[in-house]
Formats: sequence, structure tokens, C-alpha cells
Amino acid sequence: MLFKFKSIFNFSFKAKYSFSFIVITFLTQLNYSQENRQFQVFQFPANKIPTIDGNSEDWKMVPKNYVVGMDQLWDDSGKQPKANPKNLDVSVKVGWVKGLNRLYFLYEAYDDYWDFSLPGLHNDTFELIVDADQSGGPFIDRFHPNPSLTNTMEAFFSYHGVHAQNYHIFTPALEKDWTMVWGSQPWIKKLPYANVSYHYNFKPGQSGKLTLEFWITPFDYAGNDPSRAIESILEENKNIGLCWAIIDYDDVNKTENNGFWNLSKEHKMYGNASYSLPFKLMPLENQFKKEIEAKWSFKVVNMPKREVAFVDESDGEVNSWNWDFGDGTTSTEQNPIHQYKEAGKYVVILNIKGPKGTSQLSKVWDVAVK
Repeated sequence: MLFKFKSIFNFSFKAKYSFSFIVITFLTQLNYSQENRQFQVFQFPANKIPTIDGNSEDWKMVPKNYVVGMDQLWDDSGKQPKANPKNLDVSVKVGWVKGLNRLYFLYEAYDDYWDFSLPGLHNDTFELIVDADQSGGPFIDRFHPNPSLTNTMEAFFSYHGVHAQNYHIFTPALEKDWTMVWGSQPWIKKLPYANVSYHYNFKPGQSGKLTLEFWITPFDYAGNDPSRAIESILEENKNIGLCWAIIDYDDVNKTENNGFWNLSKEHKMYGNASYSLPFKLMPLENQFKKEIEAKWSFKVVNMPKREVAFVDESDGEVNSWNWDFGDGTTSTEQNPIHQYKEAGKYVVILNIKGPKGTSQLSKVWDVAVK
């Protein structure tokens, strides 16, 4: 019987290896699929940028599919088997504005016990991880890949929070700064890099609803010296890395929290950006778009020859383009390159046509050559 068993499963080493590889790959993909979630960042129209005042009215235009609620979180401390809205109920919306390197957040939460009377880290907390360029990898000093640099002040100042940022946002902050930036760059939590406002009417130990509204600036590089910082460029349809956790305390006399509600499936997301999740910077929703709108930009590609490249960036379906370069010449190309014969400052006009109508955009003296 043993011989038959062996004969049936008498794979060559190569076959066994291939089989094992398939099984491991399948399990890896299964695990990945469980974590393969993508979220959306709502684009606010330029004339409807939310005011940071703790009032959620500005956010009512955000569709429900942008909301991240308790159904997306899990308590990886194991203390709470499932979410109980009578104990804690949280929703988060994230927004952006095209042309601004800012991320806007609306955090709304009901808690049956708000713990925020102590001056240190023992505070109900919204812990936010930002990795806007999706660089991934560990970013706190004790996770440094070189063990000899682990937990050193050198690593803290040169490494901790540099390529991704961790904000311990106190909910609410009482007689202390609104957040602890876990790293050597506390300047990123102040204007002109961030702004915040709260609204609540409860006292420590009471229940109630909190509204937290804020914006932050994401950075590709943010060290101790702000003059060397590099902001992350936010662009339409780009993915950025975000993650958060809600640390819930229910007794001021207990040192341990009552739950660590994590958006990621990996507890160590707080110090490893590879465990953040993709959030897509979405285009404007259709109700905020014009059916057709002329938009364009330009770049001087050769100043000595006075060559200028014009780029059509119009919205809507466009069938024809008509450029007036301001020097008596025109073009019907979508993205023309034009050579000016004379130095000067020019009024350039783009006229477009499509099934939904026409549109025109002129720019006065933006285009200047010498």
C-alpha cells in the first residue's frame, strides 16, 4: 500500500517544486486579493474648496461611495470581534483640489467614551499614514533595514518620517497641539503646510459626536530642515498611498487601548508604507463639469528661436480647434508649435467646437518671447 501511495505521488523534484510554487503563488494571490482594495479621493471644484471650520456642510456634495466607514476597519488588537456603532462609529472622507498639493479630510465619529484628559499619547486618536508617491517600505527608525541604525537618534533625524508621514491626530486635542507628527519634522503640522478645526460639545469621559476637519501637505521628502522638503505632486487619476487607524480608549485609568481599528490588514502599517492602501485622485464628478470648456497651456521650447508649444487641455468632446497666436497667424492643429517672428507679449486665443457647443479661452500677455 505504501508502495502504491509512493508510485501515485512519485513526482520528480522539478514537478514537486513546480507544484509547491503553484500552491505558494495561489496562497499569496489569495492573501493579496483579500487586501486588494482601492479607495477614491473626491475632487472638489476650485470654487467649492472646503473651509476648515469644523462644519461638515462643505462635504455634503461628496457621494456616498467616497465614504470609508467602520465596515472597512478591523480591530487588530483582538479586543473587539466586530464593530459596534453604540461603542464607536467612524466615517472618513478624503478630498483634493486640482492644482493644490493638499489632502483634505473630514473625520466624523461617535464614541460612547471620549478619552482626552491626559497630556501625552493616551488619547483617542486618528492615526494617519501618508505615502503620496507610493515609495513604500519602512519609514520609522526602529524598522530601519540596517539593524546597526535601529533606534538611534541619527536614524530618527535622517530617516524617521522622511519619505512617508505619520500623524497621531488627537480626537479631540485638549490643551495640546492637534497632532503629534511621528518624526523629526513637526513643522509639517503648521501653516502653510496644514490646518485643522474641531467641533464637539462633550467633556472627557462623556459620549458624543466629534467632527474633525483638516488638510495636510504630503511630501516625497520631509526631513528636519523644511528648506530641503519636496512636496508630492497631486495629479488626476494618480494613486497615492494612505492608511489610518482609530485608537480607542475607554478608561482613563487603563494604559491599554480598547481597540486599534485598522484600515490595513497589517498592524505595522503605522511604520511601513508598503502596508498602506491605494487611493485614487479622482476627476471631477460629471455634475461639476461643463459640457465643453476650452483650456490650454504652453511652454517656450526654444527662446532664441521664439518657438512656443501649445497644449490643448480642454474638457468635453472637441471636434475642431482654432488657435489665434496674436501675431496675425492661426492654426487648426490640436497641439501646435508656433514660431514668433518678433519679440513681444501676445494675446493668444483658443476656440473649440464640439457636439455640445463652443468655448473660447484667451490669455492676455501670458505668452512672451524675446
